[in-house]
Amino acid sequence: MQHAVEVKSLTRVFRPKKKKEGDIVTALDSVDLHINTGELFGVLGPNGAGKTTLLKILATLLLPTSGKAYVAGFDVEKDLIEVRKRINMVSGGEISGYGLLTVRENLWMFSQFYGIKSKEAKARIDALLERFGLSNKAKAKVRTLSTGQRQKMNVIRGFVTNPEIVFLDEPTLGLDVNAARAVRDFIIDWIRSDSNRTVLLTTHYMMEADELCDRIAIIDDGRILACDTPDNLKRMVKMNTTLTLSVSGLSEVDGFDSIPGLLSYSSTKKAESSTTELRFVLEDESCVSDIVSKVLSAGSRIISLQKTEPTLEDVFIKLVGRGLE
Repeated sequence: MQHAVEVKSLTRVFRPKKKKEGDIVTALDSVDLHINTGELFGVLGPNGAGKTTLLKILATLLLPTSGKAYVAGFDVEKDLIEVRKRINMVSGGEISGYGLLTVRENLWMFSQFYGIKSKEAKARIDALLERFGLSNKAKAKVRTLSTGQRQKMNVIRGFVTNPEIVFLDEPTLGLDVNAARAVRDFIIDWIRSDSNRTVLLTTHYMMEADELCDRIAIIDDGRILACDTPDNLKRMVKMNTTLTLSVSGLSEVDGFDSIPGLLSYSSTKKAESSTTELRFVLEDESCVSDIVSKVLSAGSRIISLQKTEPTLEDVFIKLVGRGLE
């Protein structure tokens, strides 16, 4: 499979201009990584982990200290012009565009940096403005936009050039729920519509990474600690699945001990709702059907069922030793 991005022993060291001004900082430490064409790849890590440094090197905005990085098959140091033709980048919270220009004028200007024919650029801009609900702001000065509207415009700027590879550095940072959802939905639709498109996403949001990404790399102190699919990463955490049932009409709570794969169970009567809460700790999830059958055969009605499993946050804390905050 062709790699959209390939990184080999990539290292980036920041040295103070004068020895007394601070310590040497190793932002990336011998990172090895590959991202397949057509993949939506996530990088998850705390502040200062090296996420943005990695993206800046791949976007030819920063040179590596050592190691190699290839984007669309081109060396980011030797072939930066070829790389830039094929990529775009969007950062969350960035101030992009000129406040005196309108939204449409800003987007058209950025499209011209990539040599897109004016007629084609205008058609793309109008379609994207419609998609993000900004058509009514096309003639508004950028300085009059809200934070959410400005970030939507930034996202449009990143995609209006129809890049092969997009680098998204926390694109939903600071957005409200609706605006963040609009951005995520667009990213999913964009990459699914063409198998040759690739997205590299950095994020602080566990849910966002879990929802969007085919694979996720967890990074801390400039090193990749793990890289796999969200489901496989969760399997790294040795946690037993917990099944909680809220049932009504249960007269006797017994007979569960004989179910294979069940480690333990408990029951709590809820007098205020005349229900019983059953909590089962599972060694093997295949016993769920046996538990449900047992409850139903006792003449009870299941009101709710909840299964608790390891989350990406559990994986992150296990690997990094702390949460994102």
